[in-house]
Amino acid sequence: PGRGNKPISNAIPETAEPVVRHSPEDYCDFCEANYLKTPPEKSRLVIDGAGNPVKLDHVLPSRAFETTAEFRRVGNLFEIVTLDYWRDNYDYRLSPKNQQWRDAYLADEAGFEHVVRMINFKLNLAGRTPKEIVAMPTGDKLSMAEAFFGGGHELILAKTHFTDDATYDSELKSSGEMTPAEHYLYYRFTIDAMEDIFRNNRYIRYISTFQNWLRPAGASLNHLHKQLVGLDSWSVAIENQMKMVRDNANVFNEYGPNFAAHHNLIFAENEHAIAYAGIGHRYPALAIYSKSRAGRPYELNDAELRSFSDLVHACHAAMGNTISCNEEWYYTPRDAVYRMPWRVLIKWRVNTPAGFEGNTSIFINPVSPMDLRDKVVPRLYELRDANRLAPGIQIAEECNCEMNPLQYYR
Repeated sequence: PGRGNKPISNAIPETAEPVVRHSPEDYCDFCEANYLKTPPEKSRLVIDGAGNPVKLDHVLPSRAFETTAEFRRVGNLFEIVTLDYWRDNYDYRLSPKNQQWRDAYLADEAGFEHVVRMINFKLNLAGRTPKEIVAMPTGDKLSMAEAFFGGGHELILAKTHFTDDATYDSELKSSGEMTPAEHYLYYRFTIDAMEDIFRNNRYIRYISTFQNWLRPAGASLNHLHKQLVGLDSWSVAIENQMKMVRDNANVFNEYGPNFAAHHNLIFAENEHAIAYAGIGHRYPALAIYSKSRAGRPYELNDAELRSFSDLVHACHAAMGNTISCNEEWYYTPRDAVYRMPWRVLIKWRVNTPAGFEGNTSIFINPVSPMDLRDKVVPRLYELRDANRLAPGIQIAEECNCEMNPLQYYR
């Protein structure tokens, strides 16, 4: 206890620098002024004149700045699982829809220039010399660019870099700095992307979905974004969890909310979701579970998804925007016959594994689940009093804490 155990604080650190506000923002490649510094957009979400969200697919460069994107969906410049992996192992080809998009984009003069520019940028980052980049045939570059149109590793980019009233460079726009309504649109847009990835690559069995917030958590840029990575396997973690479900259908209730309720670790709940301080993780972890019978994000109805999103948002808001964290999604694989609940873990990267952990495999988590609960609960009350949380969230002793609240097994 105490090793890396710090209070939650959104105070401006002494190392923060004043920030000069720009409109549109241009602080990094994910910002609004730099739409053409990312690969071609698969889609964007905009708000129309009536205040309704509208999804626009395959926006051409010539029209990129005609609308302001609340969220954008683009391919990752450096894929974890590459397009070549799918080609080599499965003879994967772009879907007819994505082929049409690619052809239309490359037929547009600005689109062609954009694609070649992004490939040149990628080659430069990969260590190629300017001479080598110029010498590479255009056909080879366009072959590399197919990953922009049909790859299985994507980014969901949020609109804003800094909070609206930011005066220092530490005042970044995190998930918790969104409104509950904005966070719901963020989740809805991410889930739409997940469904589209499945539709366009039948060889993908599972999509790893996560968010790295701030550089200590693995973020390449301190601009809010999620990542989706298509995989042809479930991962060891999911395989082990599916074995547990097969042996005990109620395992996620017994060792999740039921166990947390017995030890007073449940700190928030609403109609369709429940949150508690997680046990047994290498980092302090907040666990948010969907109560829905549906085990996959895209199977939840609107009310269930909104409740789940609201509770995840509340957890992010409680921790503030200065704590580095990973948001990890877990759900039932698309080809599984046993069902497990959709849940999100928010892991606070407040401790750094070092030599002791490396040569013993004993990992020190400096914040106990009880201490984590006690850090979060007062912040939730403060946020609710300030009307920053969605309605319907019960906190601490207000929670029902009913046994077997997760309905996935039914």
